[in-house]
Amino acid sequence: MNIIKYDILIVGGGGGALRAAIAAKEANPQLQVALATKGMLGKSGVTATACSDRMAFHAALAHTEPVGSDSWKYHADDIYRIGGKVSDHNLAEVLARGGKEAFEFLDELGVPFARKGGTVDQFVTDGSEYARACYTGPKTAVHIEEALMRKISQMEIAIHHFTAVHQLIVKDGRVIGALAVRTQEHNPQQAVIIFAAPAVILATGGGGLIYEHNVFPGGMTGDGYAMAYEAGAELVNMEFIQLGIASTKTRFNCSGSMMRALPRLINDAGEEILAKYFPQGTASDEIFDTLFKKGASWPVSYEHKTHIIDVALYKEWQAGRKVYLDYSKNPAGFVFDQLTADVQERYQSEIRVDLGMERRRQSPLYRLMEINPASIEWFLERGIDIAKGEAVEVAACAQHFQGGIKINEQARSTVAGLWAVGETAGGQHGANRPGGNALLDCQVFGKIAGEDAAAKPESLSSDDMAYIDKAGMQFASAITGLTKGDMAATAMRQTLQRIMKQSASIIRTQAGLSQGEKELTELGTHVPLIDEKGLAYCLETKDMLITAAMVLAAAAKRDESRGPHLRFASFEDNTPIGRQDPEWQQYIVVRKSAQGLILDVRKPIG
Repeated sequence: MNIIKYDILIVGGGGGALRAAIAAKEANPQLQVALATKGMLGKSGVTATACSDRMAFHAALAHTEPVGSDSWKYHADDIYRIGGKVSDHNLAEVLARGGKEAFEFLDELGVPFARKGGTVDQFVTDGSEYARACYTGPKTAVHIEEALMRKISQMEIAIHHFTAVHQLIVKDGRVIGALAVRTQEHNPQQAVIIFAAPAVILATGGGGLIYEHNVFPGGMTGDGYAMAYEAGAELVNMEFIQLGIASTKTRFNCSGSMMRALPRLINDAGEEILAKYFPQGTASDEIFDTLFKKGASWPVSYEHKTHIIDVALYKEWQAGRKVYLDYSKNPAGFVFDQLTADVQERYQSEIRVDLGMERRRQSPLYRLMEINPASIEWFLERGIDIAKGEAVEVAACAQHFQGGIKINEQARSTVAGLWAVGETAGGQHGANRPGGNALLDCQVFGKIAGEDAAAKPESLSSDDMAYIDKAGMQFASAITGLTKGDMAATAMRQTLQRIMKQSASIIRTQAGLSQGEKELTELGTHVPLIDEKGLAYCLETKDMLITAAMVLAAAAKRDESRGPHLRFASFEDNTPIGRQDPEWQQYIVVRKSAQGLILDVRKPIG
């Protein structure tokens, strides 16, 4: 079979993949470096398409509080401590220490970071003690992708567009290549691509599509997790998945000003939903105070009492009722002047267009016009006219996988020849993740992985090439078998998403997780059938089954609440069971054995 040979193969097309490719080529220009991405580079994936209220890139710069050469240490402490002490502290240090250099690299590439008086502007995000969040606006990620694309276009790096890698080739415990399909090729026999590469860097993003409601672009199906698991690599913290309130139509994260405008949360019967989920007797001003603070603690988290809002929304959805953010009029009982002093002070600091106190008191629409007028225009461009009273349909959506392939300080996995970066990697983040660290993560560990893979290039023997050829033929044969499956891939994926929504979303119970594992095991007995969605979709669905199994297993093992992992005694409860410290200041490592999926509970690296 035709084999394409490279020294380093990078799988993915986002910020982490691009940074790794640039670093590898700069470290050793003689190496043949290639990048394979599912879609069109620069047009697909998370970094190229992400948009939110004000997207952040975390970095401790020279002027960042507390000012000093070691200010990065405070950042590292935030990552580890606010993350629930279930990440590797040494990786938190690598991430924080690399922030300044990563920022300067992007700044030199022309990313238009906001400045005030010539100084880079920074703000405080959720999960941070100091203002470290650099930004360009809602499209910070897009601007980073564009800058990296300009850089990579000037380098001799092979780009394989519309190429989905689905299997690693492992010989004697070492990765020597990968198997892929052309996503636009409908003939399974002609779709296979075989890569020979003694170094593979996985930067495939998260697996958000295992959930029906998510803010991920298409293709984020956990392929990297599944490939690494099948190759024998360890994965960690797979139970920690950020979920937050987002628009179901536009996938816009409704954080920040969207909540601080204090809209009504209503169901499709027009009923305001929040009061019935707070403890009986809770004063209305406390409810509004909590709603306002949801803007700064957007992902669901046990450590913030704002998780009651996520619980309310999720339970309404489970009861078959849609939920909306309504900005047309004030919530029942709302009086702006009765908000706490700190809330009013924070609101005042957010004002961009001062409409005066009378309008501020009048409705959430005017408050949103004051603190984020651009968001109203953004929604209008996408068919939602907030200014004319149209409500925004929302759901609890998967937003970021905190865990992934377990890495060390060089971004190496536990399998030789395999690196992981960005959301594909695990161990650098804990249960919670300070906002802005995802974009930073891609740049810091992307650079490290690229340079490390290029430092000591391996070569492949004739025996390796023969092994790769044989693996390619077996892969092609397995693909042919998918034309004879017993369950359409679309039906299988929809069933999987239903299982995950019921069992491993906002509310997680022992009974629900056990039922989910049982149903997923049963689903896995079926062979997916290539349907009208095509071969690549079918292979993605197989990877989703593996990823979902790891999430369910880890979530069932952790019988406490921590970060976005909320465990409840029963579905009827609105209050999760407590966090167990120090007993559960450990992480769960997932790996494949001859007996199947196994779990190890370990103390993180200090």
